[in-house]
Amino acid sequence: MTRKEKSLSQSVADDILAMINIDKKFAVGDKLPNENELSKLLQVSRTTLREGIRILTTHNVLVIKRGKGTFVANHDKLNGDFGLEEFSTIKMNVKDLYEMRLIFEPQTAYYAAKRATDKELARILHYGKLEEEKILSKVDRTEAEQAFHKSIAKATHNEFMNKLMPILYKAIDKGVILSYENEAIITDTLNDHHMIMEFLEARDAQGAKTAMKLHILRAMRGLGINND
Repeated sequence: MTRKEKSLSQSVADDILAMINIDKKFAVGDKLPNENELSKLLQVSRTTLREGIRILTTHNVLVIKRGKGTFVANHDKLNGDFGLEEFSTIKMNVKDLYEMRLIFEPQTAYYAAKRATDKELARILHYGKLEEEKILSKVDRTEAEQAFHKSIAKATHNEFMNKLMPILYKAIDKGVILSYENEAIITDTLNDHHMIMEFLEARDAQGAKTAMKLHILRAMRGLGINND
């Protein structure tokens, strides 16, 4: 089922989950804003908001405490283990990690361009621009880059891709650390991400896929990783 086929209440549930997982506006144990504030923020009726919250409480993402409010629960849905936690803790070398990115992320960009809602696309562009600002300011961009790629994964509406992201973060983190030693890689990242965003904004799926592939291949070459 694509996002367009989902009910408004399911879309609200997705938005709240993204606020927790991607935007990091709420952490485990945090209380959500009251109904009036949250419905205004999401631009939906309180009835629709309640239904979206009901969906998330059913999946144990949120918990309602009578007389206190709605809180973020400590649940697997938030950390995306999906039975893959053993892989995310395996010590993998940079080549293996980047090959993983090369296998999955170009197709991720392809489906994101085709399936992203306007709100999801806005989130991708927001984090892409935030990363650009951090690169130009020469400050740590790890969280912004993770959020950028995670937003793209979420926009595929493919649950497995979202669960796989914690593993790919290892490659993103290593790439960020190693790139600080190579100005050319930082410049390439800036240009490549801008190109990826342009294709996504145009909803050009094939262009986004190609741009993501070129970005990863260029990063691999910059890091001296053989792609044979």
